[in-house]
Amino acid sequence: MLVVIEGLDGSGKSTQVKKLKTYLQSVCKELEYIHFPRYDTAVYGNLISRFLRGDFGSIDSVHPQLVALLYAEDRHNAAPAMKDVLERGGTVLLDRYVYSNIAYQCAKLKDIQEKEALREWILHTEFVDFALPKPDLNIFLDVPLGFVESKLASDRKGGDRDYLDGRKDIHEADISFQKAVKEIYLQQCALDPDFVKVDCADSEGRMLPPDEIFARVLDLVAPIVYSAGRC
Repeated sequence: MLVVIEGLDGSGKSTQVKKLKTYLQSVCKELEYIHFPRYDTAVYGNLISRFLRGDFGSIDSVHPQLVALLYAEDRHNAAPAMKDVLERGGTVLLDRYVYSNIAYQCAKLKDIQEKEALREWILHTEFVDFALPKPDLNIFLDVPLGFVESKLASDRKGGDRDYLDGRKDIHEADISFQKAVKEIYLQQCALDPDFVKVDCADSEGRMLPPDEIFARVLDLVAPIVYSAGRC
């Protein structure tokens, strides 16, 4: 079983991934967890880190198709290990996957036809040319933009941010970019019935508590976990 969690930067995604990882470890015979991109890998991880730190210029300085290829190659290199686990009947949990590439790179383009062409290129490159395994469940955490803005404005720390070497992530620098990314994510949810949106806001548009969000995630994951004796 392959499960993916997607979300904006500062969306609380890491919290939900940790909760889901703990749950899956308790019910699955084997679990492989991967956070994409893998910043610690020698070639593509290093290049992605440098791009996000701004070493190659601003967010518009590098064509998004070239950036998309870096992320795709990172997953391409990880594919054999994922396939091994899946072939043994194990479970793979991913923090970001192919739709993250589509959302973040297509959001940089203004022309609708160019967006669609890049979307199709990413899907074909990753799932056809690179033969990446397709998710059994792909979840998008739809959080209020106000929550994201507050999170990104705070002093974010932790070992998972070592790739920045003390600098700002250029994908996180502009809330208008995060808004554009969210729009792409929602469009993909509408196009793909296997890409499921989880509403993380209450009736007044405020962020739900983490445990309530996880209950919604678990409602989607649990039936797949126990279907056909997967775990």
